[in-house]
Amino acid sequence: MTLVAPRVPSRRTPRLATVLTGAGVALVPWMLVLAKTLPQTAEVSNWSTAWIGLDAVLAAGLGGTGLLMRRHDPRASPLAAATAALLAMDAWFDVTTSAPGAARAAALTLAVCAELPLAAACATVAARRTGRL
Repeated sequence: MTLVAPRVPSRRTPRLATVLTGAGVALVPWMLVLAKTLPQTAEVSNWSTAWIGLDAVLAAGLGGTGLLMRRHDPRASPLAAATAALLAMDAWFDVTTSAPGAARAAALTLAVCAELPLAAACATVAARRTGRL
């Protein structure tokens, strides 16, 4: 068994923590502004490019996580965490941007049966490999 000494936080950590916390708090009123000012619908340029790009990043994240896990590479953990977040985001945007009816049903099915279970699996990989689970 190897004992690892706990990391001593640098002096910059509290400052960075304050900045990040402040940024999170500052987003709350910004979300209220967006809720009141953004239109309900919009025409978007490069829509297919955006979704294909996201799916390409997801493919790289999932494939890369699997490959790194096979090699017992510790970099699997942060890649799995990032991929989990992107999968959850993908599910959210798929469902919330889909048209009512069959498109929404397909987006919900994909979210429940694929994206969110994969996100949970990636989050579990990240937590286990960091010793948090």
